[in-house]
Amino acid sequence: MDSTTAPVELDLSLDPADLTAALVDVESVSDHEGPLADAVETALRLLPHLDVHRDGDSIVARTNLDRDERVVLAGHLDTVPLPTVEGSLGTVPSVRRRESGRAVIYGRGTTDMKGGVAVQLALAHALTEPNRDITFVFYDHEEVASDVSGLGRLMRNNPELLEADFAVLLEPTNGTVEGGCNGTMRFRITTTGKAAHSGRAWIGENAVHKQADVLARLSAYEPRTITVEGLDYREGLNAIRIGGGVAGNVIPDNAWVDINYRFAPDKTLQQAQEHVREVFNGYELDFQDLSPAARPGLDRPAAAQFVAAVGQEPMPKYGWTDVARFSEAGVPAVNFGPGDALLAHTDDEHVFDDAVRECYRALAQWLA
Repeated sequence: MDSTTAPVELDLSLDPADLTAALVDVESVSDHEGPLADAVETALRLLPHLDVHRDGDSIVARTNLDRDERVVLAGHLDTVPLPTVEGSLGTVPSVRRRESGRAVIYGRGTTDMKGGVAVQLALAHALTEPNRDITFVFYDHEEVASDVSGLGRLMRNNPELLEADFAVLLEPTNGTVEGGCNGTMRFRITTTGKAAHSGRAWIGENAVHKQADVLARLSAYEPRTITVEGLDYREGLNAIRIGGGVAGNVIPDNAWVDINYRFAPDKTLQQAQEHVREVFNGYELDFQDLSPAARPGLDRPAAAQFVAAVGQEPMPKYGWTDVARFSEAGVPAVNFGPGDALLAHTDDEHVFDDAVRECYRALAQWLA
């Protein structure tokens, strides 16, 4: 089916694995989420126990049963671009196989994160009387620049729709609860000098050589492991890009290094910035990307009951995810979803059917 010209119909009563394949079959690369968003909205509006709101290509569906607690189940509709390698299985439409006795679905978005979205939709259909009020969030533009995030737009335009006691982001975690997330920031340190012919280097001043001190500080830096609410978050401070110079016979008068700091959720953005300023005292830091960390919120009653329903020890999330947006809005959040995050965006992206079903089972047990 050409999803750009024909409307897509989703059957939310399908087995969650079959629903995953149906979602993968609708191409929804970032900036082209419209057809899938239309299908999700149409399917949700057929469920009388939900109030549905749309903002661009993001959809929010809510129960309103006056329960004592409200939880958010959130996931993004978009994917990264399709593979360019001929013969790749991680593309569109989906491919179903059996490997070592297990059913598996190949296709773009199977792990990141249409398996999780399928679980959300199946739960939205099945849970007409959940034990907590539920807000289902399906949003656009997660795989691109953060300033165009559909979740960020929802939080600006309709923050009241996302108020809750706890949130679960169904990013792939291999079925393990990953609490909160590290924060991340990127900044640039630039050194300047004086250009000269390299045959008369003593006349100039080499800006690249001045980066030696910056790199030495990075090499000597010992990242910490910090325990937050019982989870150990590993930090990191690393050079990720470096450049300078204009030609092979010119002493460079400008050089720069980009540095990434991954910091534990015991720090605010301001505290993290203060820390790197101390490390690089004497240098001007040009901050180019700032994303806060998220505390796991595992001390909340809803979180404790959720961890018990999953039945596995929670782990920290070392990377950054949209749980940070919820945390910043005052909603503690965890990551929990089917599939291996290491397969996300790969040419053979896939998820096992039973992983999707197990994720559905755990959430249904918690919420039913």
